[in-house]
Amino acid sequence: MFQVSVLASGSKGNSLLVRSGETAIILDAGISAKRIFAALDSFRIDKEMVQAILISHEHSDHCGSAGALSRLLKRPVYITRDTFSYSAHKLGNLHERIEFFRSGEEFRIGEIICEPFKSSHDAVDSCNFIFSSQVMQGRKLGVATDLGYPMKLSLTKLSHSTTLVLESNHDEQMLIDGPYEWHLKQRVKSNHGHLSNKQAVGVISQIYHTGLENLVLAHLSEVNNHPGLARRTMQEYLDGIRSDVALYVASPSEPTPLIDI
Repeated sequence: MFQVSVLASGSKGNSLLVRSGETAIILDAGISAKRIFAALDSFRIDKEMVQAILISHEHSDHCGSAGALSRLLKRPVYITRDTFSYSAHKLGNLHERIEFFRSGEEFRIGEIICEPFKSSHDAVDSCNFIFSSQVMQGRKLGVATDLGYPMKLSLTKLSHSTTLVLESNHDEQMLIDGPYEWHLKQRVKSNHGHLSNKQAVGVISQIYHTGLENLVLAHLSEVNNHPGLARRTMQEYLDGIRSDVALYVASPSEPTPLIDI
């Protein structure tokens, strides 16, 4: 068993569950511990299975409840040193429950192998991740949100994923016509901001392979995008290449099903 669920994803809060056998980890905790526990209960996953909380970067929509979750579960927070230096005030006093990792260096939590790699985003040490399982050989989960720009490194790492969680943050025209101030529009569009729906298609066009079974569009803006639009933009491309990839759109308020990686 090797599964993933995007518990919540959007501009207001992000969290993701990865499970392999008797090991579960939470990637990012930008929603309340109460909501995370409710999702675990809905999947009939015991909280004791959660071995760690991983943090991708210091923005509050990814780490806001990590400290509370760590204290409630009595589990460590895995984080880079630079990210910790920018987010320690949000995490609170965790004492011994901090484990540092480095981008580019693989580490293991129970049955789950974690491979962080740098992402182009306006954070001090933003990471995307590859996850694999010790007991499910040949299966690979790629998670790339807050991507900004798909660097060659990102494309290389995400290649050959059997399941991929990929940012599809905004529709370019909705962003331009929308209510954001101009400087914020420029930030979102920049190489250190967020991927648009079309850019997400561009990523898939470069890394698609017949072994890709599941694609989850994530981190949709509630102001500058719409789930139906993001889905349609990607589905048109997948239909054009006659792909039967299962396409999901993550919600800011409800978890996706548990997806077999």
